[in-house]
Amino acid sequence: MHAIANRQQAEAWNDWEGIHWAQHSERYNAMMGAFNAPLFAAAGITPHDRVLDVGCGTGQTTLLAAQQAYDGHVVGIDLSALMLERARDDAITEGIDNVTFEQGDAQVHPFPDRGFDVLISRGGVMFFTDHIAAFTHLGHALAPAGQLAFLGPRPGGSDSAYARATAALSPFLHEASPAATGMGSLLDPARIHQVLAAAGFTDIDVAAAEAPMTFGADAGDAADFIFAMGPTRHNLRDAAPAAITRIRAAVHDALTEFETTDGVCIPGSVWIVTASPTGNPSIK
Repeated sequence: MHAIANRQQAEAWNDWEGIHWAQHSERYNAMMGAFNAPLFAAAGITPHDRVLDVGCGTGQTTLLAAQQAYDGHVVGIDLSALMLERARDDAITEGIDNVTFEQGDAQVHPFPDRGFDVLISRGGVMFFTDHIAAFTHLGHALAPAGQLAFLGPRPGGSDSAYARATAALSPFLHEASPAATGMGSLLDPARIHQVLAAAGFTDIDVAAAEAPMTFGADAGDAADFIFAMGPTRHNLRDAAPAAITRIRAAVHDALTEFETTDGVCIPGSVWIVTASPTGNPSIK
């Protein structure tokens, strides 16, 4: 791996949280997969495009991009060796060969100048230690008429569906887990505009997208998943077993509100952000 600017994130995603994501990628993809459609609609990938997927994780979005850019090529970059191993295995299983996965820090990785037509990210860009430096660097990797499209979380508030479902847990979530550090860095649309403009982007648009997030087959399965996720495990690491049992039971009961024939589906909301290099409005 080349130079690393985000060392804390590199350590975190190659530790226990990265292991969990790699071993349970289908769970995380089910949670976020309904947002793929608005993300890819914003990206506007065409068959001959060269696409960069930043923070690609286990590669679901990278492989979807490769199917759309079937006469082009897609590069997925991530800090986690464990997640990239899963991504490469899935590419082989699905028979997708116009894709390359690279371990690296996208904030400083030596991308080819103007080497990509589209840059996508399903949340990975929010973890940079220096967003302006990172997006400036990524902008240099985009072709003059290139398109940036990424997804980031929207602030949910105490009355959101997920907040209701996990109300019994929230008093114990005092700090971000190692891998979740920085997750709230791009919640504010004004901040997004400021960062991208300072990094040399124009035609910046921030739009809300809503979709169901699937957490499990039923309330029990969803509770198991939520309590295995990094932020929950990190914050309950010193809690007494009896306390964890009590909290889990309350979360389980709250999750029953969201049980459907398709599983436990909790309404979620994200920002879909698009932009193009300064002086080169997107023509996609």
